[in-house]
Amino acid sequence: MSLESETRQPAAPAKVSPTALISEIKVEPLTCTIGAEVLNVNLGVASRDAGMMQAIRTLLLKYRVLFFRDQDVSRAEHVAFARHFGELEDHPVAGNDPDHPGLVRIYKTPDKPNDRYENAWHTDATWREKPPMGCVLRCVECPEVGGDTMWVNMVEAYARLPETVKAQIEGLRARHSIEATFGATMPIKKRLALKAQYPDAEHPVVRIHPETGEKVLFVNAFTTHFTNYHTPENVRFGLDYAPGAAQLLHYLISQAFVPEFQVRWRWKPNSFAFWDNRSTQHYAVMDYPPCHRKMERAGIIGDLPF
Repeated sequence: MSLESETRQPAAPAKVSPTALISEIKVEPLTCTIGAEVLNVNLGVASRDAGMMQAIRTLLLKYRVLFFRDQDVSRAEHVAFARHFGELEDHPVAGNDPDHPGLVRIYKTPDKPNDRYENAWHTDATWREKPPMGCVLRCVECPEVGGDTMWVNMVEAYARLPETVKAQIEGLRARHSIEATFGATMPIKKRLALKAQYPDAEHPVVRIHPETGEKVLFVNAFTTHFTNYHTPENVRFGLDYAPGAAQLLHYLISQAFVPEFQVRWRWKPNSFAFWDNRSTQHYAVMDYPPCHRKMERAGIIGDLPF
């Protein structure tokens, strides 16, 4: 037997097994409380591999928002990836891609410098009865500097509340409104029609994550008021309710502002973020001069918060 035949390596298999693909995933946490960059993954390939998709779901539940760079994938692959986690939904105000239902265009242009509905801490579409489970966002075009997005861990925000506040908000419910946010600049007839189509939703102030069982502080920029606060236990005099209830709501909303619960992501073209909308909020930082910032988002239909 020749030396060459003794040392020749066996030919590589024609197809890499799902287990091998999963073993190649590299994860780099970005902060101590939220966010990780996932390396060695192509979302188009992942969308065709059930094992990869399960691995990504596991990472999502752990880190709450996952980031991917250099994803040269098609819009169809973007949609296919998101659909592994549930059906997709269009948006009644933001533009939708006509060729790919469920893919929402969030395009900022220099001719609309005041289009700033994203630069507030919010959980997507809590004005729906069933807010999204998660969202997959792609950067198509962005400024060279500026236009970052931030996410915050609302499980941690709840866990770090004083125990007296946790006791006070146990069982509270609140309204979430598209009319008071996206509809605010509309002519009154159009605004009222929007509200008729999407009546204010009511959700628990503290929801339970359906997959992990964690408690989540679930109020944000879409939240207008508590619906069951005005009880003899909470209200002695009128000022206990107004402004008392509003002050409590503002305090709870402000928990998203704590840097220790946050991660900040700098966009580049073909970067993706995939976040768990049930346990996070996010904020699009509009610190850039008039220019194009084009993002495309697939929102995954969620369940009824409890």
